[in-house]
Amino acid sequence: MPQKTKHTPMMEQYFGIKKDYEDAFLFYRLGDFYEMFYEDAIKVSQLLELTLTSRNRNADDPIPMCGIPHHAAQGYIDTLIEKGYKVAICEQVEDPKTTVGMVKREVVQLITPGTVMESKGLDAKENNYLTAIVAAERQQEFGFAYVDLSTGELKVTTLFDEESVLNEASSLQTREVVLGSELSESLKLKLSQRLEVVFSEQYTTTENAEFNFIASELSADLEQEVVNKLLAYLSLTQKRSLGHLQKAAVYQPTHFLKMDHYSKFNLELSQSIRTGKKQGTLLWLLDETKTAMGGRLLKQWLDRPLIQETKINRRQEMVQSLLDAFFERADLQTAMTKVYDLERLAGRVAFGSVNGRDMIQLRTSLEQIPQIRQLIEGINQGQWNELLLDLDPVKDVVDLIETAIIEEAPLTIMDGGVIKDGYNEQLDTYREAMSHGKQWIAEMEAKERQDTGIKNLKIGFNRVFGYYIEVTKGQLANLPEGRYDRKQTLTNAERFITPELKETETLILEAEEKSQDLEYQLFLEVREQIKASIGRLQKLAKSVAAIDVLQSFATVSEKYQYTRPVMKANSHNLQLVEGRHPVVEKVMGHQEYVPNSVKMNPDTSIFLITGPNMSGKSTYMRQLALTVVMAQMGCFVPAESAEMPIFDQIFTRIGASDDLISGQSTFMVEMMEANEALRHATPNSLILFDEIGRGTATYDGMALAEAIIEYIHKKVKAKTLFSTHYHELTELEQSLQGLVNVHVGAVEKDGDVVFLHKMMDGPADKSYGIHVAKLAGLPIDLLERASTILTSLEAGATKPKTPAPSVEEESGQLSLFSEVSTEELSVIDTVKRMNLLEMTPMDALNTLYELQKRI
Repeated sequence: MPQKTKHTPMMEQYFGIKKDYEDAFLFYRLGDFYEMFYEDAIKVSQLLELTLTSRNRNADDPIPMCGIPHHAAQGYIDTLIEKGYKVAICEQVEDPKTTVGMVKREVVQLITPGTVMESKGLDAKENNYLTAIVAAERQQEFGFAYVDLSTGELKVTTLFDEESVLNEASSLQTREVVLGSELSESLKLKLSQRLEVVFSEQYTTTENAEFNFIASELSADLEQEVVNKLLAYLSLTQKRSLGHLQKAAVYQPTHFLKMDHYSKFNLELSQSIRTGKKQGTLLWLLDETKTAMGGRLLKQWLDRPLIQETKINRRQEMVQSLLDAFFERADLQTAMTKVYDLERLAGRVAFGSVNGRDMIQLRTSLEQIPQIRQLIEGINQGQWNELLLDLDPVKDVVDLIETAIIEEAPLTIMDGGVIKDGYNEQLDTYREAMSHGKQWIAEMEAKERQDTGIKNLKIGFNRVFGYYIEVTKGQLANLPEGRYDRKQTLTNAERFITPELKETETLILEAEEKSQDLEYQLFLEVREQIKASIGRLQKLAKSVAAIDVLQSFATVSEKYQYTRPVMKANSHNLQLVEGRHPVVEKVMGHQEYVPNSVKMNPDTSIFLITGPNMSGKSTYMRQLALTVVMAQMGCFVPAESAEMPIFDQIFTRIGASDDLISGQSTFMVEMMEANEALRHATPNSLILFDEIGRGTATYDGMALAEAIIEYIHKKVKAKTLFSTHYHELTELEQSLQGLVNVHVGAVEKDGDVVFLHKMMDGPADKSYGIHVAKLAGLPIDLLERASTILTSLEAGATKPKTPAPSVEEESGQLSLFSEVSTEELSVIDTVKRMNLLEMTPMDALNTLYELQKRI
């Protein structure tokens, strides 16, 4: 930072603080403003469209400067955080009125994208995760921990490769990564490209008894280390109590249905491929939650469906009990709508940012718990016991807030008006003095008007001069001589004071000041009492969130006529009868959607799907995957009936996309996703491959597709839906016992094609590519030319090319294999395409005669 000349003590203080926060914008408090200098000022003025001024404007090297009012700072901070920057809040920590010399200042909080507690950009139904990563010495294991500072959720695991780290971070949509050790440049680059994360470094640990308690139950050294790094970073940045952080919970990704980043993206679980928004996704469909914490938990369940049969069945039983109790469910939903965000309210209590209105919301929420508990008890037959244990109304907190906090409490607590009358005797005394003093002033104003005869005489107040009697200059002649002492002269009036008024002013102002100080202290005491119940509040919040998600499942299942699936672990029997794609059905409507079955007995591992483009092959494949996800979340599914195995992993390759940032083509991405499935899938996995091989030359693609199918059939044995336009692959049904051909029906009439969107047995007869091009609106003459070329190609009438002389011919040696003519290849192809079972004897003879003539 430039320091060409000798700076003032204030600027020296600024430099001393700024050097510890080089990667953040320093908001330096000066009076009622936060000021920024030098590079911070230049960049912030651009980002926030502020006026850039300068300090020491007439000096040889004026200091760039910009500022914002402290009372309006939150909006500016939110904007900077949303853009991925950090903001260090530097406050005056001494009272300027009582300090001699330079007022002491220090950073009281570092706000970063991963540590936001309150922001207009903080979605109520979204978590905001801060992640820490520590690599083992050889970078073959990774400690991975994450926290949501606003809710106190803290979890940790061990991962065994970089791709798992990427998948976990992507699932969390983490915005900031704390580097607890050096990571490979490739991993950092991928994290940056995929998530646009902010990297922060923290190599030291913090000795803190509170943190040691949080991490005390961790046994793995790597997990202990990464949690310590994460907590140390929080301590460094937040500089306040973090008592709401929950004990670090160890989780294993293998204990849930595994879906990598590509699979979740392709299936549009929570983010639309087209818009990047929630609308049009499975989350959008399932979200009938009534609370913010229920919405967050729903997304967590969506990211991590279950793989344990007993847990899935327990959730299904709870959903069924809610479906069977229509009126109780309606009352439950009504009560839920009055429950505010208990998790984040508890977090604000611990963090010290809670206000009176938050406390009223907390009380209102807790007042709903007895009714919620009563409703659940009314339908419980044992399956709800675990959740009922934590439905604690926390009545002592309700009573405390009811006694202490005013119903219409203001957003800020500094100006008073938060504590109820009758809560504290001394506060009531101050308020009475203030009330009587103001009443006395009103009476004095009326008396002075009467005594002087000046009707517009008034008694006013400002913070500089205190109370005063104001008389306009036109009325000064009517004032009795010596009645008032002159205090201030204005353009059109004079202001006066009397000893009596001065005495009353002292009484009122002392009462106001002491009242505000006492009220603030009382509020802090109430906050500390509530803080002692944070653990109970967090358990309650989790229970309410789970109930909310389950009622959401019941609501969706009833609205869209879903059925309860039969789930069997270690089964390979998949019988999905008249299934529907849940999101497409919601958009189209139940009457318009054409259902399709997926029936794969234990001996069938692969469905080879053929049929026209735009006919619904991808929808059919996604439909199965989304049904699996819904079932293993515990929700009912869109089908007439369903018997399903419990899958351990889902792998997808659906749709074409380049990874241009990484310099990878569509085909490369396709092969990478295929490789991920082939290497990690098990017989209990689900694989969806759409048009594998289309990104390269025809014979290359066909060869790869056939080899992949054979590999899955012989070695992987996972349930697989494989769609293709390579009709030659349909012959694999003859050699691969576990492969079955199915196709999407289409009817051609008068040169047009009608898609039936119905899956049928057997292979498709053609791809109808030109018909799809016609639907897309291509020029008629172009389509006619394409039809001519297609007919020519199918008839084998392409012009023969003179082949280059072979090595054998050039050397005079004879080839061991004779060349096959183009016409002969065409005849062979025609024979392959013949469906003898649908031909009459006469048709067969005529066809044979035509082939003989061509040869």
